[in-house]
Amino acid sequence: MAATAVATTTLLCPALLDTAFAAPANGAPKVSFTADPLSTWQTNGIVWALASTGNVVYVGGTFDTVRPPGAAPGEKEVRRRNFAAFDATTGALLPCAPSFTGDTATVRALKASPDGRVLYAGGSFDRVGTTGAASAVALNTADCSLRKEFHPTVSATVRAIATTDRAVYLGGDFHLVSGHTRNRIAALSPQGALLPFAADIDAPVRAMSVVPARGRIYVGGDFERINGRRAHSLAALNSTTGATAHSYPHWLPPGSAVKSIAYDATRFYVGAEGRGPGIFDGRIAGRLSDDTLLWRDDCAGATQVVLAYRGVLYSASHAHDCSGTPGGFPERNDRQHLLAQSPDNRTILHWFPDTNEGIGEDLGPRALTVERGVLWVGGEFTKVNDRPQQGLTRFAAGPDTTAPQVPALSLATTSPGKATIRWQASWDRDDASLTYRLYRDGRLVSQQHKSSTYWHRPWMSYTDVVPAGTRHTYRLEATDGTNTSPKSASLSVAVPTETNARTGSAE
Repeated sequence: MAATAVATTTLLCPALLDTAFAAPANGAPKVSFTADPLSTWQTNGIVWALASTGNVVYVGGTFDTVRPPGAAPGEKEVRRRNFAAFDATTGALLPCAPSFTGDTATVRALKASPDGRVLYAGGSFDRVGTTGAASAVALNTADCSLRKEFHPTVSATVRAIATTDRAVYLGGDFHLVSGHTRNRIAALSPQGALLPFAADIDAPVRAMSVVPARGRIYVGGDFERINGRRAHSLAALNSTTGATAHSYPHWLPPGSAVKSIAYDATRFYVGAEGRGPGIFDGRIAGRLSDDTLLWRDDCAGATQVVLAYRGVLYSASHAHDCSGTPGGFPERNDRQHLLAQSPDNRTILHWFPDTNEGIGEDLGPRALTVERGVLWVGGEFTKVNDRPQQGLTRFAAGPDTTAPQVPALSLATTSPGKATIRWQASWDRDDASLTYRLYRDGRLVSQQHKSSTYWHRPWMSYTDVVPAGTRHTYRLEATDGTNTSPKSASLSVAVPTETNARTGSAE
């Protein structure tokens, strides 16, 4: 065995190296969450809506029961009819549990009032607990009781809710609210009185986001016309009157519909889903001050929700081709269901927790909310990071608990006094740059750093200089700086002598 060795580093397959990987530039925003899911309760159906206030996360959807973390379907189930509430910090199930029922009962929209005292719920239901209802109600968050004064009669499904101090906006499939014509959008006072606000929209509203400082409500959905004029899938309305303030005629192609709208201090964001050739499935950013289009990404994969939080745009979709987006991935057999992007330039950031597509329409996650620094995700998935978890999951700032995958070593070449060991880079869901430590006979001989993603794992190598005619054992580990993988299986290498090198034999 060799006592002292001189080493050099060689990279194999240069065509596969970092030219294919676009890491975020210096100064890119920092993702607030690890990719490791926290222990979370589950539902036995689809979660369509999430809302949060006062350390409580409210969950609405189409489900009959919830069950504890780790429980399989049918085990330890607790009755919850289309609505449940959880402690935002601990994740514990709370007793707030009014049942939303009816022939095709479902909760599709949840939104808290700005002061957090009221939770508004919409969907398709005709009873909440023992009280009759018509697709929209309000709950007092202090004690989970129904607000009796808020009792509108909505003629069809409510799919979106937005709130201000003075108004509660409903959007959906309906034509009548409390006996008055309101075509797919309406506004009520917090006490439940129908307001004069009115807009004539020709197809369902699926997304709304109100910006009080601008006196506007952004509206998205399946529609083609608002107030008698063309407005394909996206428009801004005067939040008092309902008059069209702005339309966006070239932002979305035919066949694409807006599913979600969010905003931050300077921008508003749109998530779209499309059907047919030439559609748009990705995200759009516009400037609030003048409605200028800032960017569009062209990821394919039916975006269901967007959420702006601490300088990062989070989204839920089933993205499968983001090759035209900075930091994005090519078309593959698999899909990525959660993404984080820079709001400045749409760059996809290295944060890749994932779900499967699950039940229902096979789209995976459908709702996002953040409370007490924890990101909650709801949808129709049945797995998270390849492990069973249905309907709900959540992510916090830490701890980061998952190590990179264990790399496998192979022998590239040997020559008298030299052995070149190679391996394919591993990858980690929330750390792009990993460190690889190679051990010869238990002693560290190489430490290298390399950036990688699940779709681009470059080959790496190390050329070890050792005495000819010796035999050595190599092992490798990968670390993200916090978690270290187990060491790889041992690779035994016989380094040839001058004689057997000339004859081409190997020991």
